Amino acid sequence: MTPIRKRILFVIPSLPIGGAERVLVTLLSHLNRSRFEPHLAIVEKKGFFLRDVPPDVPIHDLKARRVRWAVRKLIRLVWELKPKVLHTSMPELNMAAVLSRPFLPSGVRVLIREEIVGSVDNFQTRKHPAVWNWLYRRLYSRADKVICLSASVLEDLAQMGIPRQVLIHIYAPVDTKLVAKLGNEGGNPFEGKGPHLLAVGRLQQRKGFDILLDAMPRVCAAVPGAELTIIGDGVLKQELLAQRERLGLNQTVHLIGYKPNPFPYFKHADLFVLSSTNEGFGLVVVEALTVGTPVVAASCGGLLEEILRDCPLGWVAPRGGPPALAETIISVLKAAPRQAHSLASLEPFLNRYDVTTVMREYEKLLEE
Repeated sequence: MTPIRKRILFVIPSLPIGGAERVLVTLLSHLNRSRFEPHLAIVEKKGFFLRDVPPDVPIHDLKARRVRWAVRKLIRLVWELKPKVLHTSMPELNMAAVLSRPFLPSGVRVLIREEIVGSVDNFQTRKHPAVWNWLYRRLYSRADKVICLSASVLEDLAQMGIPRQVLIHIYAPVDTKLVAKLGNEGGNPFEGKGPHLLAVGRLQQRKGFDILLDAMPRVCAAVPGAELTIIGDGVLKQELLAQRERLGLNQTVHLIGYKPNPFPYFKHADLFVLSSTNEGFGLVVVEALTVGTPVVAASCGGLLEEILRDCPLGWVAPRGGPPALAETIISVLKAAPRQAHSLASLEPFLNRYDVTTVMREYEKLLEE
């Protein structure tokens, strides 16, 4: 007798370029089809990563421009599909899913995924952070489980007052074999001797690219030939271009927009830099290390210390803004650590995040 597969409805606002969206596509691609039947609902069907949704995953377009306008359609869809699990991502959508619980069929488990350190993000980006902290506490507590992408995220939610029995820590999955394969495509994209620094992410405030640019004059003075390439687009592009001009870095800092395959840059960079002021996981850090590139990361409230523990090619800059970040970058560049470590030495570190390891944890949770 063929076993009955559990239907899982994943929901996300849209699929633009971003870490959360890439994680969802990875989950959809690797979920065991003999045990699970994945479906995907999108608040607004748009975004680069639509192309990467596996062809066997039905896509349900809720045709709404905002989460709050999609709630009624989502409830109707859940009644139509009657999934065993409703799995959402992003705070507004997570809260909407929990608020919808009284109107859903009985037996539907609500799993929500939290990707950022919420209290920090609320303080940095929300007009009324105390109100948002209260919403987290009241609403996230009603989910069956809150999937936290790092122990730091879990501790932050616990400190907000969310019961620990609701919280579960599962890292974001990284398809390390695919990253390594894509890194070998196209050869070295950098010109000149370098050393070449790389940063990747949306051009938004919490990514801290302004801090990294402010650090670069010190780096260039101490390490002649150093250049920085930033991959990504976003609302702060013009501000960052103006900052580059003001700092006299037009010849050494390159903002090159989005690249469909950024991994040759990852592989051939001399150093990857994460300058974020708030991260839930730091997917790009693991991707850089997958191809053997050293990483310097700004301290994000203990998150990067957690991710980079026991990693021979990872360093966390102490708090202190651009000067502290610059000094750590300079120290690592002068030490040339890549030469001393093989990819084999990174295997114990990378195995924690490999998609095979993470999917076992995800599937165990979905089976409950």
